[in-house]
Amino acid sequence: MATQEPNRSDRGPSLEQILALVAPGMLDVVAAPRGSRMPVADVVLHDPGEERDDGSWAASGLILLAVGVDVASPEAVDVLRGADRAGAAAVVLRRGARGPRAALLEAAASGRTALLTRRPGQGWTEVLGQLRTALAHSAPTGTSGVEGLRLGDLPGLANTVAALVGGAITIEDPQSRVLAYSRMDHEPDPMRRLTILGQEVPRWRVDELRESGFFQALWSTEGVVRLPADDRYAERLAVAVRHGSEVLGSLWAAADGRPLAEDAAAALHTAARAAVPHLSHHQTWGRAAARARESAVHALLDGTGQPARVAHEAGVAPGRPYAVMVAEAYDSRELRGGPAPAAGGAAEQRVLDVLALQAAAYRPGSVTARSGRRLYVLLPADEGEPDPARALPAATRSVPRGVVLAGVGPVAADLSELPASREAAELVVRVLGERAARLPAADVESAMAAFGELVPEVSALRVLDRIAPLWESLSGPVHAMVEHDRAHGSEYGASVAAYIDAFGDTATAAGRLNVHPNTLRYRLRRARELFGVDLADPTLRLLADIGLRLARRGVTAPASPGAPRAPWKP
Repeated sequence: MATQEPNRSDRGPSLEQILALVAPGMLDVVAAPRGSRMPVADVVLHDPGEERDDGSWAASGLILLAVGVDVASPEAVDVLRGADRAGAAAVVLRRGARGPRAALLEAAASGRTALLTRRPGQGWTEVLGQLRTALAHSAPTGTSGVEGLRLGDLPGLANTVAALVGGAITIEDPQSRVLAYSRMDHEPDPMRRLTILGQEVPRWRVDELRESGFFQALWSTEGVVRLPADDRYAERLAVAVRHGSEVLGSLWAAADGRPLAEDAAAALHTAARAAVPHLSHHQTWGRAAARARESAVHALLDGTGQPARVAHEAGVAPGRPYAVMVAEAYDSRELRGGPAPAAGGAAEQRVLDVLALQAAAYRPGSVTARSGRRLYVLLPADEGEPDPARALPAATRSVPRGVVLAGVGPVAADLSELPASREAAELVVRVLGERAARLPAADVESAMAAFGELVPEVSALRVLDRIAPLWESLSGPVHAMVEHDRAHGSEYGASVAAYIDAFGDTATAAGRLNVHPNTLRYRLRRARELFGVDLADPTLRLLADIGLRLARRGVTAPASPGAPRAPWKP
């Protein structure tokens, strides 16, 4: 017995059509005695324990998901025979490690119902969602142009609906995030530009619509809700997209320079029905595919997995050169060691959304992946092009109270060179971060640089990385000075570092420290008297430069047992 009332029909899309729309690797056809052209009416969960003893239950044209039944279990044969007596189009069982028993294969060959198995690692919820989405997509909608779209093609759907409605279309999820939008020669008003650029409706606009009761009307009715034009924005029409009682998202139409036509609301309402399988596909499969694609990008950047297979999953052309760009978003207070929100906060994530969007618009074929506050972008390069990101403006876009630091690695001629390009881009970001850490907070700005521009600084960074473990195991005058500063809050290390950076120019160094030159001279003299840091000695000057650079990064001298280590800050 099915656990819910099915939507039965004598006619419907064939099992073959349905399976063609399901993600590869989700289901396997074990047996299909009547072929795969039998019509499918609905997809339902099936509880074998509720089946009547006399088999007097109807399942004509249904795909039954026998949750909890393994192909090797004793009840599998009874489930398949019961489904066959009831006229089911197919039954789906869980595929176990041992595979189907001979008795099950014999029952499948002698009946009419197709036997399918769910592969390990695929959840029943995803199977149900994809099968129902495929069924909805295969059903005629009566909407010209929409029926020919590939399932899940949200940009294509937006463009098709725009032609039907006669306005600019955005497709949004229930949280007002933009899933797709129609391409226009010019945007209707600043609100649509802000929404597309930020990939979501601005929070203050969401608050306005919520407080005015607009969203309550949108989510509580099946009809089209109108938002009249005002002195700021063009007229809007919006309709919720529903799959049963579940709200999948909404379609928004904006007037494009002239009022929307009288039949625009009716066209948008019809389009909402046609959008159901596409948004359902996005919900049940599109996000999983995006996660898999992002994992494949990370595998390419890490140099793991089979390059050809991983490149295909990531959407990367194996024979094309790419450069890796790494961007990190920070609250500016973090770069000075002050209080800051958790890594990857909402503001930082929004600016990375913008950067990913602009990279895709600037370089078609770009692919992106996230890791906390960090965004990786694989930028396709033309033959002989040294810096494919040179005209990308988004890397210098600031977030409120924050900055974006972006580095671009050398162009990788093939997939094997991508990890090296990534490592170089990450080092560039570190160099930019160390530069920012030496500036007053008010002077910290977003920055972007290519590896070729910072070769000396990146090389120095690599050298310091190698030296750091050895330095921690040593002791000497510089170690003693750094430890004294850490314990007592003195500024001998900052004074010595400024003097070295200014090539011995006392006035310049004092200006950078915002102290009188005599104060700086006093500190340098005391550093020599207290710790033996004599800057007239070239060896000590070199050790001081190395040690203080490491101290700024948090590498300190050996402390007493149990004492915490803390980075020195200028």
